[in-house]
Amino acid sequence: MPDCLIPADPGVPSTPVDAVASDRLPAVLDSLGAPAAAWLRATGFAAGAGDIALVPDGEGNLASVLLGLGGDGAAPSMDPARLPGKLPEGVYRLRDGFFDLAFATLAWALGAYRFTRYRAESSRLRRLTIPAGIDGGEVARIADGVYLARDLVNTAANDLGPAELAAAAADLARRHGAVFSEIVGDALLADRLPLIHAVGAGAAPERAPRLVDVTWGEEGDPKVTIVGKGVCFDTGGLDIKTAAGMLLMKKDMGGAANALGLAHMIMDAGLRVRLRVLIPAVENAISANAFRPGDVLTSRRGLTVEIGNTDAEGRLVLADALTLAGEEEPTLLVDLATLTGAARVALGPDVVPIYTEDDVLAADLVRHGAAVADPVWRMPLWRPYATMLDSKFADINNAGQSPYAGSITAALFLSRFVPADAPWLHADIFAWTPAAKPGKPEGGEAQAIRAIFALLTERFAA
Repeated sequence: MPDCLIPADPGVPSTPVDAVASDRLPAVLDSLGAPAAAWLRATGFAAGAGDIALVPDGEGNLASVLLGLGGDGAAPSMDPARLPGKLPEGVYRLRDGFFDLAFATLAWALGAYRFTRYRAESSRLRRLTIPAGIDGGEVARIADGVYLARDLVNTAANDLGPAELAAAAADLARRHGAVFSEIVGDALLADRLPLIHAVGAGAAPERAPRLVDVTWGEEGDPKVTIVGKGVCFDTGGLDIKTAAGMLLMKKDMGGAANALGLAHMIMDAGLRVRLRVLIPAVENAISANAFRPGDVLTSRRGLTVEIGNTDAEGRLVLADALTLAGEEEPTLLVDLATLTGAARVALGPDVVPIYTEDDVLAADLVRHGAAVADPVWRMPLWRPYATMLDSKFADINNAGQSPYAGSITAALFLSRFVPADAPWLHADIFAWTPAAKPGKPEGGEAQAIRAIFALLTERFAA
């Protein structure tokens, strides 16, 4: 459980926090008494969204906190995430006016996150007692999964290569009694994973490519397989990125980080699934062994791929992993990947484009994303655009020549490696918050996994 959350204890003094919609402010002021009301009016507190007021008692001590919701407060708000960074050190409890206490508690935890591996942060803690009647375990497992994803993405690439990413997966597997295995280096060729091998071949020996495989759950339960793109650093390969384009490429393993965060939530909740997590972990480096533009590679599925651009490497490693995943005929196959800049151009950094042929799956995920403030938006697998990936020399080109529809064509490329009848979901995530927002500190981010976990809980609760 994050240390910003503690079980309720009547013996521990705590300061109440009340949420106030702006249209209820006059009634709230009347209930506080004349001195406190006068103080709030003098400070200009109007209960706008995110406004925070410290309410004194008659002796000048902190009596309570008011959090403005704006409007009528009739929907879940991430504004409680502002509180841990704004309040004095101490213990607090949520009291009145919150639309959803469980959501507000999670928002507090998400807002309290700090990445401290490389720089010390203030040791002052603002702790929240878990409200009565709220499933603290559920809130904690979601927060812990988000923290795990954020920590992995925020870690510098010199400290998180393919081996270290595999070690993080192994640690998670041990924690939950799951089975961990990996296929490393030239063994990838023997196990028919040639695209993963080719993309990682240019890296130093200590950063050899690998496929991480984690399994958990009962054999007879519905199979849910999650594939996470684990490109631990992406130079672009021989089609090298600019310095600006390379600056954030430690986050190119954000799909793998999110896959592990989601896996933690699933296993900790004990969902009734046979979970499998596949992470092709590589570094797309430049060396004499690096794959080249114009190379033609044969995938695990047998399709030949012409390399139109070595910077479109993520879809290559995912192709072999998705093929392997599909061979087990899972009930649901999900891949998470920081795949295209085109997705950000289309939907920005916050909204995740998703692709699936399953109308019910798409509608359910959009619904859950809205309910938990983890937004996704369905995009079309527009089959006519597949011609943009045509090759004169191979079955398919990994990049093609068209500047249009980059996120769609990437999804179409992946779809060639998924069985035609497989229930498949692709999420083209950013895994990064470029400017801090409530509940989202600047840096590595968990995206779509809270929505996916809510969907899986609805479908596969124990």
